[in-house]
Amino acid sequence: MMSLTDSIHHQPGPDPWIEAWLARLPAGSRVLDFACGSGRHARAAASLGLAVVAVDRDTQALASVGEGIDVVRAELEAAPWPFAAAGFDAVIVSNYLFRPRLDLLCGLIRPTGVLLYQTFAVGNESLGRPRNPDFLLRPGELLEMAARNGLHVLAYEDGIVGSPPRARIQRIVACRPPLRLEALPLAG
Repeated sequence: MMSLTDSIHHQPGPDPWIEAWLARLPAGSRVLDFACGSGRHARAAASLGLAVVAVDRDTQALASVGEGIDVVRAELEAAPWPFAAAGFDAVIVSNYLFRPRLDLLCGLIRPTGVLLYQTFAVGNESLGRPRNPDFLLRPGELLEMAARNGLHVLAYEDGIVGSPPRARIQRIVACRPPLRLEALPLAG
């Protein structure tokens, strides 16, 4: 649901799937919104009492993130990695894919922490942008990434969302052991 503030500034609201998983995190959890754009998920996390770091390379987009969020401007693809390993209770990535950083992103998750990742997948080229295969997940790619990095998959979806516009996506919630499944209950 788009908030009044979002509609005034023409910014989309947070994705409900990501927002539902963020709501399961304990207050004060340290969260990284990677490639955050204007910060729709960073704002959602901050509104839940989470300590948020929002990073993007776009200075203009970062100006929209809002107060109470630690904003970091960084080149995400070519520059040295700006974060220490195991520094976050949750890492959010939405609508962004740069394969050389996937394993580094997984390394940012503390024990018991989670990765919330969703982006476009192969098949989206027939529905809209992006169409470039460099920006589309291959079948099962998020599952492979989780397995390669020792993460436990709590939730995974692969399909079409929206009505219209529609998009072909994959999304995953994966946890770094040791698991605290009672702290991250499934919906329903």
